[in-house]
Amino acid sequence: MAFKVIKPGLLALVQDLGRHGYQSLGLTTGGPMDEMAFRWSNALLDNDTNSAQIEITFGMFSLEAQANTSIAITGADLGATLNDKSISPWRSYVIKKGDILAFHQPVWGLRAYLAVKGGFLCEPTLDSVATVMREKIGGLTGKGDKLQKGDMLKYLPFTHHQDRAVPRLAIPNYGQTEIPVMLSYQYESFSTLERANFFSSDYRVSGNSDRMGYRLEGKVISSDLKGIISEGIAYGAIQIPKDGQPIVLLRDRQTIGGYPKIGCVTRYGGSILSQQKPGDVIQFTPITVDQAEQERHLQMSRLAQWR
Repeated sequence: MAFKVIKPGLLALVQDLGRHGYQSLGLTTGGPMDEMAFRWSNALLDNDTNSAQIEITFGMFSLEAQANTSIAITGADLGATLNDKSISPWRSYVIKKGDILAFHQPVWGLRAYLAVKGGFLCEPTLDSVATVMREKIGGLTGKGDKLQKGDMLKYLPFTHHQDRAVPRLAIPNYGQTEIPVMLSYQYESFSTLERANFFSSDYRVSGNSDRMGYRLEGKVISSDLKGIISEGIAYGAIQIPKDGQPIVLLRDRQTIGGYPKIGCVTRYGGSILSQQKPGDVIQFTPITVDQAEQERHLQMSRLAQWR
């Protein structure tokens, strides 16, 4: 009872909410680039919050169902089809044995999330199935491999299905170009002019961006700090390296770093950023920690009330 991978696509990874408690060993958390999309996909099926899903980047990914079940798709619209008929993201669907589910190319966004009723059955490595290719950990094999043709993604059979869709107000606006940023404790090391440049400039997503971090191209920013002792890196930290081009560190980030940080994107901001493709243009906007907490509380409240 499984989905058989027919076409592996560019990058399809098994993910849960991440591998927590091991950064002291140098292991990053991993997990979904778009956390809210991941949470909603499990919610649509009444799954446990941490149930394993597939994160599909760009598309060109297809599977064949070996048993009846229900699925949910959230995140980007990758032109998904079920038996060659178009289906929309942010809702659930019944799946029958022999059905072919395919993801083609982005209509909007970059990463889609595929959940199955009960979650995909994978053996955890250090308490998580999150795939981190750089560290060769997690995933279907436990060795950090991306999904390959012929892989069998096991699940429990399920016959009852209730068609559900995420409320419109809860679906993120992936067309949003302003990314909210909380100011870093190293913010004071950037002059008033450099701060103004950072928050008033357009930045283009570099083709060198990945799950480790989004590299940006635009106005050069410099800090009065010429170097700092390497320290722990939080999710969303915006490092300013020597070339002055910001790097937003995300799910597969390194655990320590020694560049000045002008700020930190919020979880919501990171989700929106992770759906931007190379060449897309974004801007940063400052918010307070209180504002970030209020936004997080609103999102989680919507999720909890809907469940």
